[in-house]
Amino acid sequence: MKITKLTTYRIPPRWMLLKIETDEGVVGWGEPVIEGKARTVETAVHEFSQYLVGQDPRRINDLWQVMYRGGFYRGGAILMSAIAGIDQALWDIKGKALGVPVYELLGGLVRDRMKTYSWVGGDRPADVIAGIKTLREAGFDTFKMNGTEEFGIIESSAAVDAAVTRIAEIREAFGNQIEFGIDFHGRVAAPMAKVLLRELEPYRPLFVEEPVLAEQASTIRAWPNRLRSRWRPANACSRASNSRTSSRPAAFRSCSPTCRTRAAFPNA
Repeated sequence: MKITKLTTYRIPPRWMLLKIETDEGVVGWGEPVIEGKARTVETAVHEFSQYLVGQDPRRINDLWQVMYRGGFYRGGAILMSAIAGIDQALWDIKGKALGVPVYELLGGLVRDRMKTYSWVGGDRPADVIAGIKTLREAGFDTFKMNGTEEFGIIESSAAVDAAVTRIAEIREAFGNQIEFGIDFHGRVAAPMAKVLLRELEPYRPLFVEEPVLAEQASTIRAWPNRLRSRWRPANACSRASNSRTSSRPAAFRSCSPTCRTRAAFPNA
């Protein structure tokens, strides 16, 4: 089996899909994209296609290593997103070629059902509450929402109170009938993240995503044990960590054995 063609499809406002075709008619799909940089990632994908066309798509790790190590410059959000989308499509091809879902190639099922949450947009509490009510009618009882607007490195007490009040109003409106996570989007620098997490703790968010940018994750080690044990660095590593290795240091220092295993073996 040989790769014959890579085709990208940009989907407004910010998504992109990749189709990899083979000479045996097996097709794989992936999603190589960074929000706001779809065209840039698209260019990287097509640059990789010069190497990939003619290769055996089943040699996934071999192709991954060449794409990652074959150039002088490695890593970064653009290149790693292009590689990730290609990687997804290659696994899709391999699963189809063998007649099994990809999860069977990665160790088999872990669960038969999975609880899901829904994103709720809006920055005003009234808008978020209205959105949650609508989604509850559709059956959701768990949600993720914005934690705050942009924060300065050192922010005023009024800004902290505004962020906390927003979450407090949502908890007050629904009590324990719902669960929610909060996404800081990496907008908060480490000094203020420490303050916000302490103030938000009484409202018991399910998780906080990107409380700090990935490059600041190590600062969590200096936080008091009570905060550090509740808000694990794994949440700080999410989308901004864009390679197999960039999230390992924080994970190995502070996460559970399961987290460490997944950091060491990303396909697990």
